[in-house]
Amino acid sequence: MIAEIVQLVEQAGPYLSSAVGAYRAAVFSRAESAAVDATANLGRQMLQTVWRRRDAQGRAELEAAVQDAAEAPEDADAAAAVRQQVKRALREDAELLAELVRMLPAAGEAVTVTASGERSIAAKTIGTAVTGDHTTIQP
Repeated sequence: MIAEIVQLVEQAGPYLSSAVGAYRAAVFSRAESAAVDATANLGRQMLQTVWRRRDAQGRAELEAAVQDAAEAPEDADAAAAVRQQVKRALREDAELLAELVRMLPAAGEAVTVTASGERSIAAKTIGTAVTGDHTTIQP
């Protein structure tokens, strides 16, 4: 099981780092944002899942690690501390491992998206797309 945890955290690392960078310390309270890329949104979902499954002490430790990483985005040790907190949670909760594995895209998953024609757009998933001449977003 240790090998599976290490592999999952390696795969999840870019998602977690992206979430911390995009959402900062609000990663646990903010909802998904259309302005944030899919990588950061998936990382946010993963961190929130881990956070919800922890007790009060585990939540505080994860929050502290995320806060440190958000305050020092170039600090590899701070990012490693977030991953370490996730590993600890995974060692203590086997069901959490399965849940996070299901969240990750399948390895080697190929996606083909084609956009054709003037001003066309394409995306695998899209939250909000506003296109066209003189288009505005209304609240």
